[in-house]
Amino acid sequence: MQHPVVIIGTGMAGLGAAHVMRHSGVPYELVDKRGHPGGHTSSWENPQGFIFDEGPHISFTTNDHVKEVLEKALDGDFVERKVAVNNYWKGQWIKHPAQVNLGGLPKDLLVQILCDYAETLNRPGRPISNYEDWLVEAFGRTFSETFPMEYTKKYHTTTAANMSTDWLGPRLYKPSPEEVFRGAISNVTDDVHYVKSFRYPRRGGFVRFIEPLWQGLPIRLNHKAVSIDPRSRVIRFEGQDEMRYSHLISSMPLPELIACLAGVPREVQEAAEKLACTECVAVNLGISRDDLSDHHWTYFYDQEIVFTRVSFPYMFSPGNAPPGCGSIQAEVYFSPKYKPRTVAPRSLIEPVKRDLVACGILQENDEILSEEAMVLPYANIIFDHDRATAVETVHGYLREESIEYCGRYADWGYAWTDESFVSGEKAASRVLGG
Repeated sequence: MQHPVVIIGTGMAGLGAAHVMRHSGVPYELVDKRGHPGGHTSSWENPQGFIFDEGPHISFTTNDHVKEVLEKALDGDFVERKVAVNNYWKGQWIKHPAQVNLGGLPKDLLVQILCDYAETLNRPGRPISNYEDWLVEAFGRTFSETFPMEYTKKYHTTTAANMSTDWLGPRLYKPSPEEVFRGAISNVTDDVHYVKSFRYPRRGGFVRFIEPLWQGLPIRLNHKAVSIDPRSRVIRFEGQDEMRYSHLISSMPLPELIACLAGVPREVQEAAEKLACTECVAVNLGISRDDLSDHHWTYFYDQEIVFTRVSFPYMFSPGNAPPGCGSIQAEVYFSPKYKPRTVAPRSLIEPVKRDLVACGILQENDEILSEEAMVLPYANIIFDHDRATAVETVHGYLREESIEYCGRYADWGYAWTDESFVSGEKAASRVLGG
């Protein structure tokens, strides 16, 4: 190859591609617009000694290959935890998932949920055209409207009726009738969350898993691609620097990649404009006590509560907080397409603290040692009804231009970290395979 293979992005997907390329003997380079590697899996330590990831990250992969890569990278310097997850709904704490832990609900609501659910068992299957249909068919209307449909509006910023079902996989547990009815009369239920246990570095945050993977790699930082000519195979960067490539592997978000490419047909531009993704404002709090929660994260269904999910990084690893201290990361979601953010990120800190007190996680007299708001422009892909056709159009165009894509925001799918790493490996293998 006259010119190197260029990999855009140094997150899990980019490093997955590099993991294949480094053993190939083929020249390659990674570029990243930020001043440090890591992408979406970056971690930050604040002056008070609290470490926060860019959104909650844990490793719960069952992929033996990825487990081996991460184990080797850290040489075993990680902790392994049995996961503990719960829900908050109208002042009640409910074990997760709620559909098999209904016992503590108000009796009238519980009876209606069970009657609706029993009805689903005795009727023929109905056509499923959206996520709302799937929920009602799986759980009955009362449960669906009380829990997952409310959470969908907070987490995905749109309605369940506006979403497809091709993202579900194992993410929403569909129980047996016995599990539903047993959970309605018993406080003791099986753990059926799709995450059974997870691994996390002892110190340094989640990024420590991948730091060893970029050591010694040919990386150009502070290189933001602003123009890509797929015909001449030239990338121009902010500041007029440019480089030629033999093959291109991109983990850039699809809308940004299409905006960079020269000569994109109008129908492809329009397809990219239809792609929807949430933006997350993560409010990070460092607290002077370490008994904030017995759970690793909690889901919140009430619309009047500003945050959608709260995680406790100090529960992931004691290295994430100073001794005797705890930490909270509260996620507040927006999206350019459905719920544009109209407030400054820091203005969400006080509402988050107010609602944490209302829920009983914080106390009025708690000493808050640090507080900050972190904006994640790309959080979760929204699987609305525009997505499938738009992604097919954009991906088809990229294949025509011999551009490989990988990772959550280039595949434009609901990929976990291990899946993003493998996506990068597959993209590099396609390049090496011709």
